[in-house]
Amino acid sequence: MYPGDSRKNWYRGQGEWGAVAASDWGDWRWQMRNRITDLDELESRLELTEEEREGCLLIRNKLAMAITPYFFNLIDKEAPECPIRRQVIPRVDELITHPEELLDPVGEEDSMAVEGLVHRYPDRCLFLVTNVCAAYCRYCTRSRMVSNAQGYDFHPNFENALKYIEEHTEIRDVLLSGGDPLLLSDKKLDYLLGRLRQIEHVEFIRIGSRIPVFMPQRITPELQEVFLRHGPIWMSIHVNHPRECTEELYEATKRLTMAGVPLGNQSVLLKGINDDVDTMTSLVHRLLMMRVRPYYLYQTDLITGTRHFRTDVRKGIEIVKGLRGHSSGYSVPQFVIDAPGGGGKIPLNPEYVKEITDTEIVMRNFEGMEYRYPLTPEGLVEYQQNGVSHAAGILV
Repeated sequence: MYPGDSRKNWYRGQGEWGAVAASDWGDWRWQMRNRITDLDELESRLELTEEEREGCLLIRNKLAMAITPYFFNLIDKEAPECPIRRQVIPRVDELITHPEELLDPVGEEDSMAVEGLVHRYPDRCLFLVTNVCAAYCRYCTRSRMVSNAQGYDFHPNFENALKYIEEHTEIRDVLLSGGDPLLLSDKKLDYLLGRLRQIEHVEFIRIGSRIPVFMPQRITPELQEVFLRHGPIWMSIHVNHPRECTEELYEATKRLTMAGVPLGNQSVLLKGINDDVDTMTSLVHRLLMMRVRPYYLYQTDLITGTRHFRTDVRKGIEIVKGLRGHSSGYSVPQFVIDAPGGGGKIPLNPEYVKEITDTEIVMRNFEGMEYRYPLTPEGLVEYQQNGVSHAAGILV
């Protein structure tokens, strides 16, 4: 188990940041105003490797750098391979594009019904409401758009998107994403959620956000009131490593759940960051302690400049197999690939089914032991004749 799983040993996001009043540190607007966004400020606070320094100098036209003071203080400054550091500090590797990599790896542009609205699945749509994040993940699947470093010039038209949703009665599920929706003002979020709640056929409203992880100060009493007015609003947050599970995040997820927001987590499998069973076990256990259900574990998308983050797909299957049976079923995420070209999310599972015949299914459990389950009356007779234990379904 990863050290420090007891909450009394969890990290805190406030460290040395000059003479900062607690009221400022706890203000999400102060956190946004004081993000690290350039090389000079970063080097004043951290000794960079040559790969990082070169990355900061050259990467500005691919994806901007921004790191909140809170999240920066989770970095282990003595460890160049610190899992927090690697997620948000550019490296020169990002400039290398490999043949399999794409600007739009999951085909969102081809499914864009109106600007800012992706309608790929029959009954749901993705509503991109901003191109701004509190901090920029270096493996971001929308790096073409977020931060506008590549000149995408994204300007969502809320009214056009809302009109499309109103006119398409098959849409029952709307996911707000971006950029990060929680960077919208309370007033704007209140308006958007209120408009969506007025559409009769919209049953399910979700938000995808990493704000609670990058800037838990954003989860204010005023934001809680917005969610209470329009709930239930479901939310997927994005935690990749146990070090991100701080006391501050614990309090933020508590405030969200108290506002009636069911929480799930979507992690990305990242080489050298969380691609081992022990790290992922610690992460999912901490998530459950924070009232967050592990939902998806994503294979890294084929976004340009991210090969150094990608693992062998078999590693993700191995991790799920290592979690299954050794942790609560609630803590086991679904490992998926968001298929290149717009195929949607495809689940990948360990091989638990050995064989399906006309009469029975033969399965292996998490320990590799073989079990049988009859599918027909004929199969039940064969099941009994073959001396299979009724209690366990295992050959005796």
